Amino acid sequence: MEARYHSVTLDKESCRGCSNCLMHCPTQAIRVRGGRAHIIKELCIDCGQCIRVCPYHAKVAMTDILEDLDRFSHRIALPAPSFFAQFGRSIHSLGQILDAIRAIGFDEVYEVARGADAVTRALRELLRDRHRPRPLISSACPTVTRIIQVRFPGLIDHIVPLKQPMEVAAAAARREYCKARGVQLAEVGVFFITPCPAKMTAIRSPIGQRASQVDGAISIQEVYAAVLPELERFKGSKTMPAATPSGLRWAAAGGESEASLCENSLAVDGIDNVIRVLEEIENGKLSDLDFLEAAACVGGCVGGPLVYGNNYVARNTLRALARDLPGRDPEEAADGAPPLPSSLRLEEPIRPNGVMKLSDDMDRALAMMDEMDAIAARLPGYDCGSCGSPSCAAFAEDIVRGYCKELDCVYLLKDRLKIMAQQMVDLSQTQRE
Repeated sequence: MEARYHSVTLDKESCRGCSNCLMHCPTQAIRVRGGRAHIIKELCIDCGQCIRVCPYHAKVAMTDILEDLDRFSHRIALPAPSFFAQFGRSIHSLGQILDAIRAIGFDEVYEVARGADAVTRALRELLRDRHRPRPLISSACPTVTRIIQVRFPGLIDHIVPLKQPMEVAAAAARREYCKARGVQLAEVGVFFITPCPAKMTAIRSPIGQRASQVDGAISIQEVYAAVLPELERFKGSKTMPAATPSGLRWAAAGGESEASLCENSLAVDGIDNVIRVLEEIENGKLSDLDFLEAAACVGGCVGGPLVYGNNYVARNTLRALARDLPGRDPEEAADGAPPLPSSLRLEEPIRPNGVMKLSDDMDRALAMMDEMDAIAARLPGYDCGSCGSPSCAAFAEDIVRGYCKELDCVYLLKDRLKIMAQQMVDLSQTQRE
């Protein structure tokens, strides 16, 4: 299987071997062995859940830093719409924030919300095609796409075959900048200001693309800390944002559905909720739905693990900022482009992640499944995580795969010790007789 970059990593020195991350991982990609957590890279989707729940901060997201801008002669910032929501709307304007971003080392700023406007136009066109499987599932959140690859491969054909707004914005920003400045494409570094580690992974290991148009990703937390001291200098800024209110609202749950103008749509946020809805679709219970907007983070991108502010406050701020923008529709921001330009299409098909297969040999896989069922029948079914696996079913699979032994289950070990203790008592009585 093709190796994939991961932004989420483990700081082994900080890990204490608790089971918080183990029990909250949506793909069961974490095990605790030898008193330390271990991430199964093939299963990890870089959702950042483990970062949120780890009390020892042993899970970290590896992103670029502002010093990495020095690799390029020209630097473009791509602020996610969620970045603007980190600042108090009553104090700061969008233009003020855009100017402050330039002040920390960028030559130009291109709003990712403009990429969202372009994808919105293309999405509306796709939704009019009644030959596509229903419901169409948004491709905007790379975590959701990855979890479909791992756990719901039968739904891959439902994924909207469009690039993420980040990628669309990056390509347009580089093209416009080079044309205006007369510089070569390779001289320009394009950096996304990201709310989550999944976007960093999507840059290094693209989904449906041969290569990303983005050169790096810097966390919202780091850029926020650098921008905040600069804001006062640009009070009363006359800079006007180019994105529409719809593009800006993509950052909050429900924003993409609203922009698509699809009445028969559903917006779901939070990875556990997303999984439950995907299970419903897999079981054929939502075939009458036209569009599913799914965001791994609660609240959408404003709730990402790398944001600075409170999720609910950020959503409120975003709504207020969108109201302050001129009431343009994404179609008005098209600049004469066709509704579905080929540059917005994914370049390659999305393929399933076959890591959950027990074996390529069908007979061997069936034998392993029988063995797993037999082991699971002997287990208590508590799903306590004490064995270092997230559930009894996962533990049975781990045993079959050779990762651990049955007596790693404390309950089976306890029963075995009871038997051994009784045998010792019986043996001692026999010897006395």
